[in-house]
Amino acid sequence: MPIESVFPRLEELLPHVQKPIQYVGGELNSTVKDWDAVDVRWALMYPDAYEVGLPNQGVMILYEVLNERPDVLAERTYSVWPDLEALMRERGVPQFTVDAHRPVGAFDLLGVSFSTELGYTNLLTALDLAGVPLAAADRTEDHPVVVAGGHAAFNPEPIAEFIDCAVIGDGEQAVLTMSDIVRDWKREGRPGGREELLMRLARTGGVYVPAFYDVEYLPDGRIARVVPNRSGVPWRVSKHTVMDLDEWPYPKQPLVPLAETVHERMSVEIFRGCTRGCRFCQAGMITRPVRERSITGIGEMVDKGLKATGFEEVGLLSLSSADHSEIADVAKGLADRYEEDKIGLSLPSTRVDAFNIDLANELTRNGRRSGLTFAPEGGSERIRRVINKMVSEEDLIRTVATAYGNGWRQVKLYFMCGLPTETDEDVLEIASMATKVIAKGREVTGSNDIRCTVSIGGFVPKPHTPFQWAPQLAAEETDARLAKLRDAIREDKRYGRSIGFRYHDGKPGIVEGLLSRGDRRVGAAIRAVWEAGGRFDGWREYFSYDLWMDCAGKALEPYGVDVAWYTTRERGYEEVLPWDHLDSGLDKDWLWEDWQDALDETEVDDCRWTPCFDCGVCPQMQTEIQVGPTGKKLLPLKVL
Repeated sequence: MPIESVFPRLEELLPHVQKPIQYVGGELNSTVKDWDAVDVRWALMYPDAYEVGLPNQGVMILYEVLNERPDVLAERTYSVWPDLEALMRERGVPQFTVDAHRPVGAFDLLGVSFSTELGYTNLLTALDLAGVPLAAADRTEDHPVVVAGGHAAFNPEPIAEFIDCAVIGDGEQAVLTMSDIVRDWKREGRPGGREELLMRLARTGGVYVPAFYDVEYLPDGRIARVVPNRSGVPWRVSKHTVMDLDEWPYPKQPLVPLAETVHERMSVEIFRGCTRGCRFCQAGMITRPVRERSITGIGEMVDKGLKATGFEEVGLLSLSSADHSEIADVAKGLADRYEEDKIGLSLPSTRVDAFNIDLANELTRNGRRSGLTFAPEGGSERIRRVINKMVSEEDLIRTVATAYGNGWRQVKLYFMCGLPTETDEDVLEIASMATKVIAKGREVTGSNDIRCTVSIGGFVPKPHTPFQWAPQLAAEETDARLAKLRDAIREDKRYGRSIGFRYHDGKPGIVEGLLSRGDRRVGAAIRAVWEAGGRFDGWREYFSYDLWMDCAGKALEPYGVDVAWYTTRERGYEEVLPWDHLDSGLDKDWLWEDWQDALDETEVDDCRWTPCFDCGVCPQMQTEIQVGPTGKKLLPLKVL
């Protein structure tokens, strides 16, 4: 039976909201399929505004992978701004997809990709607008199965009450397997109802269903154990890892937004995973092992993507793109190929020790020469040893001098505040480093017309990293430390005016810390904040620290824990962590040893080019590091 579009009712509301174009749909390369011609229907959500969600590679890839299947359709939905939310509630318009404006509540599955925990309240808004009960326990087989994915899903316990299941790791193969299971269950007449469908998903070993696990607590508030409450449910749920990225060249036809978005470019993921071993970096830890896309595979994706979109810039994405074994040949080959078309190339950021001027020149040959971004992360040599960011001050100064000497005038340096064992002195060395950068730049250019921007974010300990046991710095201490750094930069009369200073205060980081390392009890706080009006917590204009502290304090009090218990408290080796039953492949003992190495300021090399350090991923996940070089070259697309 066809599902009616809600667009006629939605259209009446659009003249009364900001940026109505984001709700219209019809983007180039979007897909609308016949509702009745398929067996399984997915709504894919990025729980943020359209301008942030549309460029998201994860959602875009799954959207295409699913729609290539003739028996499956996938449509996209994003968070609606509060102005439209109010009107939708007033007029009874449900949460909708932007592709065919079908009500989200009519789909079989709602897949939500969480790259950050600050999207949790937006999930609740979408569920409520869709007419889906917030609590999974209250849903029937007529409601969509709510699936969490993305990096934050590696600890889905804070939203365990609100989701039906979670998938950790790569989603391409996982969503196809889930689609098969849902299709077969529906064809068989939905035997056993929703419970049986979730059991079939759980039995795969790669889909986590929170309702099938009980959490027991010790008198002091710590977790005693997490145990399955049904037979046939695995004790540990494994992550999914896609091998041979050349077999998964997605997206083949990237979406082209109708409204302005945060990234106006066509992006290609050149490799997945990272083994640099930065101890703060959850993304690097949970995406191991490294899997490179071949130079020819990259070339084919860029060719098809540009033809399908008309973009004038290509982003070469990964966690550390300059580490690709053939990055120099990739950059030169693409710059040569598209020189006449003036197609620009970009990397998200460049490691100091991977930067070279030839690569930088290739990246900017066909596009505009913008600023360079480097991420030393820590201000002092000592703190960089703690976090395993093996970059010396000399390396940084030499690299920046090379950039300034070759025509760049703007450099951005990214740091974190609140790292384990950090002191005021470690942070104040950021000011010293920035002045040395400016001094060196003036020396090599003979000009004062150069700038260095220092950008600082608060450190948040994340699950499945060596710092998962670390105490988080309190918001007040973070702000005090940043104030000292700001004053040190401003007081420098000689260099201060050439140094920009951007920072986030410590308050959002505390909320993110609560959500990233929280357990199921934190769900009560999320619901309380949402009921009190919390929305778009990743946006400064909507985020309210006081609201979170007030609601979380009241919600957690009956359990005998508080926000500080989850954030600024250090964990011990014996403590059962909320995510221990979710297997990222990393051996917990190895993570603990690396935490001890951090406290001893001991550095660890990258296992791509050194012997294995036994992190556990390759043997446990039955995977392996896949890197080049292939020895191949990119050929011109047209005969000269």
